[in-house]
Amino acid sequence: MRAALLLALIALSNVAQAAEFEVQLNDGRHAWSSSELLEHPQARDIEIVDDVSYKRPMHYRAVPISALLEGVAPGDHLQAVALDGFAAELPAAILLAKEGAKAWLAIEDPQQPWPPLSQGKASAGPFYLVWSDPTASQIGPEQWPFQVARIRQLAPVEQRFPALLPATDANAKVQTGFAVYQKNCMACHRLNGAGDSEFGPDLNIPHNPTDYFSGDFLQRYIRDPQSLRRWPQGRMPGFSEQVLPPAELERLIAYLQHMAQRKSNTSL
Repeated sequence: MRAALLLALIALSNVAQAAEFEVQLNDGRHAWSSSELLEHPQARDIEIVDDVSYKRPMHYRAVPISALLEGVAPGDHLQAVALDGFAAELPAAILLAKEGAKAWLAIEDPQQPWPPLSQGKASAGPFYLVWSDPTASQIGPEQWPFQVARIRQLAPVEQRFPALLPATDANAKVQTGFAVYQKNCMACHRLNGAGDSEFGPDLNIPHNPTDYFSGDFLQRYIRDPQSLRRWPQGRMPGFSEQVLPPAELERLIAYLQHMAQRKSNTSL
């Protein structure tokens, strides 16, 4: 029995050692193993004061994500994809920024594994995109993908997914609401079947949340999902006023209301 346990531990260690982080750019694919990243020339120990996923201060061995994005320009568009299908849309400019919030790729050391995210769950590793001083650049919680497997360079959202676009004559509130949607919702949801996430439900097909949430219930749900639906397995986070200011929440709902009239049945 001890021999079997030892073999199992060795197998788990080998899996952890084999973890690979991938960057897919227009000029080709680049990949690093956990051990390579832990020994990267720019790797250092960092402290994250208010970790979004662990809800407490955390210590990591990490590499500036900009060090892994050679050849990427601030005007490019990137997407971070997690093992569970979570897909965060990220303007390259915020990942490359030298002032304000700084993006890091935290690497889980197989010899010193991170704690589980919650009871019965895995850790945030083997790779986790974290931020130092996130409020300086208004970095939202959806821009902290954990268990991230790869970052890829893509065309902007509006080019890849025209089904997400509001009408050309939509007012400014709706147009800016589309930007709020991209930042806060696209990592988990599709809309009109459009998007790369495989995590949460579609927000327009078959029904838009503005179809069935009346009064201020949608605002309340976005702020604190469990306040309206007690669901132990619920995974949607609440969006505080600090993360999603009231004016931005209004713009997001204006966009959703607008898109409720632009359902794309071809995506069913």
